[in-house]
Amino acid sequence: MGSEWLEVPFEDLLSEPVRNGIYKKKEFHGSGAKIVNMGELFGFPRLFDVPMKRVELTENEIKKATLKAGDLLFARRSLTAEGAGKCSIVKEIKECTTFESSIIRARPDQAKALSEYLYYFFLSPRGRHLIGSILRQVAVAGITGADLKKLPIVVPPLGEQAAIAQVLGSLEDKITLNRQINTTLESMAQALFKSWFVDFDPVIDNALAAGNPIPDPLQARAQARAALGDQRQPLPESIRNQFPDRFVFTEALGWVPEGWGVEPIGNLIELAYGKSLPATKRIEGSVPVYGSGGLSGYHNASLVQGPSIIVGRKGTVGSLYWVEEDCFPIDTVFHVANKSHLPLHWVFQALKLVDIKSMGADSAVPGVNRNVVYATKLVVPPEEALGHYSNQVEAIFARCKALRDESSALGSLRDTLLPKLLSGELRVPEAERQVAEVL
Repeated sequence: MGSEWLEVPFEDLLSEPVRNGIYKKKEFHGSGAKIVNMGELFGFPRLFDVPMKRVELTENEIKKATLKAGDLLFARRSLTAEGAGKCSIVKEIKECTTFESSIIRARPDQAKALSEYLYYFFLSPRGRHLIGSILRQVAVAGITGADLKKLPIVVPPLGEQAAIAQVLGSLEDKITLNRQINTTLESMAQALFKSWFVDFDPVIDNALAAGNPIPDPLQARAQARAALGDQRQPLPESIRNQFPDRFVFTEALGWVPEGWGVEPIGNLIELAYGKSLPATKRIEGSVPVYGSGGLSGYHNASLVQGPSIIVGRKGTVGSLYWVEEDCFPIDTVFHVANKSHLPLHWVFQALKLVDIKSMGADSAVPGVNRNVVYATKLVVPPEEALGHYSNQVEAIFARCKALRDESSALGSLRDTLLPKLLSGELRVPEAERQVAEVL
């Protein structure tokens, strides 16, 4: 490291003492200030203004336990050793926001150390090693504020801190942008599915053009479509002709497009069980391991080929994940085995609209009852309409995959540069050159 870089206790870099979050009884939840829970801490390493649960605060709690942009948040305890001490940085606060009791807040003094620099320091191998040195394992893994504040932090001059944070932050910004674009693209795919296969917009448009009756449950949608007039963008004729121009009544699901089928989910897919793979038995590799909470690590072998759909069975019941690559679903999830001609993208969107979370098993441990899911009926369009849908969403999902691959490469570059920049092994100008080549 540079000869001018100091090493000081973390508490010397703070504008006020570290503080644990608040605990509030259930009657105080539901309204008031936003509250950062562990889900936000783990889901958003750089925490912007995102939807959160709410809690009522006293004036004293508002004074002592709210957040500002630049605050660092640490997981005080976690079910896994890897999660304990996890650091996030608060990037944006638009309204009163507090944090829960399992989180430690540290507020850097920006005249001594920049929040962004410290965030990357704790993300680095050196920072993770220091967190590991204060890890306490009882019922759950955890750290204490008293230990955290004593950790020795390497502190370059402020100008160097800013330059390091700028280089790494430019990569993070691009990864964040890619994630936001993917969210928009995925919303487009879901909106198209809902328009064609739930609201039946093409069938309504054809029925209106043909002068055919619209069933009462669809009247409001038909009136909204008709009110658009010339603003309603008709589908190309080749696609429009694949949709009927009238509805028929079914006992199972009411009014559905003429000629479309009604099938129980169990005729279309199998929810196959994942396989137990404790962290102690995982071998280092590149295959993503999925639990009901999402990506939970990596292994050297896969259980299913991608793309696949993962469904939360226990824990985060009813969670859904689209996974492009080969993966290893563990025993808290199902993976979807397609038994039909339906495109897997179509199945994924259909399952999003099924309330799987409510389809619990009758046992002491909450979970999904497969038979209840299997009995749920879906409207199944003919292959021609499915083909046109696939042509459109496959392009969307291909773009999503390209952006995820790019983000993965950017993340790898960040992880390579991070320890070198923080040790002084690599100087900022060289790091800037490497980043400029990929951005």
